[in-house]
Amino acid sequence: MLLGYARVSTQDQHLEPQLDALKADGVDVERIYTDKATGANSDRPGLVAVLKALREGDTLVVVKLDRLARSMKHLIELGEAIQARGAALRVLDAGIDTGTPVGRLTFHIIGALAEFELALIRERTQAGLRAARERGRRGGRKKKLDGKTLDLARALWSNPEFTVDDIAEQVKVSRRTLFRELGARPVQAPSS
Repeated sequence: MLLGYARVSTQDQHLEPQLDALKADGVDVERIYTDKATGANSDRPGLVAVLKALREGDTLVVVKLDRLARSMKHLIELGEAIQARGAALRVLDAGIDTGTPVGRLTFHIIGALAEFELALIRERTQAGLRAARERGRRGGRKKKLDGKTLDLARALWSNPEFTVDDIAEQVKVSRRTLFRELGARPVQAPSS
């Protein structure tokens, strides 16, 4: 029996392309398990469920290796757990099927290369961030409210005559930005 597993890292990403690929490979939609979680997140109920559902002779199908494991160590652990159940792993984009000796070898080589590539990306990113800090650059998005605009927003914020929408329009930011930058709006005591 074929079982499928699909994962996206954020709520903004969509599972449909992976689901379509799994269905095209012959996985019944009822046997596809999913998660919406980062690869580093160990709390993935869909992965736990698909591993529990695997029986001898079954094949777990994933679109890409990075959808399955958080690291090379985790990938090898999953590969061993799948093999211990007498099941196989098929990775569609890499053409890997651990039901064969060549597939098992390829699985380990591809996994090692994927982890190596991730380590290089992390290393380059850290070096770039260090170099930028040394040049006095600060990371992150530029603040929408700063300087005179922030002073104006604070002044308007403390005046109950102006609505939140009025202030947002005046300083050209969203309501959400106002609340994030200025916090809760001061409550004025009722005049007697």
